[in-house]
Amino acid sequence: MVIKTDVCAFSEFRIYPGHGMRFIRKDGTPVVFINAKCKSLLMQRKKPAKLTWTQSWRRLNKKIKVEEVTRRRNRRTTKFQRAIVGASLDEIKAKRAAVPKKTPAQLAALKEIKDRKAAAAAAQKATAKAARAEQRKEKPAASRQPGASKPMRAGNLR
Repeated sequence: MVIKTDVCAFSEFRIYPGHGMRFIRKDGTPVVFINAKCKSLLMQRKKPAKLTWTQSWRRLNKKIKVEEVTRRRNRRTTKFQRAIVGASLDEIKAKRAAVPKKTPAQLAALKEIKDRKAAAAAAQKATAKAARAEQRKEKPAASRQPGASKPMRAGNLR
């Protein structure tokens, strides 16, 4: 027969049916204590890890053997190829590995596209270069005179 037991919120001792007391916090969460001593210490905001008789102190000071939870590793699924009716496994692998051969017409079309892109890039470079040269010509010489005072700095004034 299995007996339902609670765990004390302070000492972490087992609380059997008919024992302990339940305290409801302001936020509505129920807290279970094994005795008034545990309730009193929790209300005083004492840390259970600092009291030698609590389970948390025993766990921190290696007095209890702690069972570490280890995750079970899932095995990676491996792809497995099988032959299909009418085609052997070797034939399927050969078809998959075969690189489609391009016709001379396709090769010529690809070369034409490549040339067109290169020409467009060269034209764009030339226009950009011309625009930069024009901007350099239009820029006026330094407008400030040598004796003029510097503009005031914003922020950190010395």
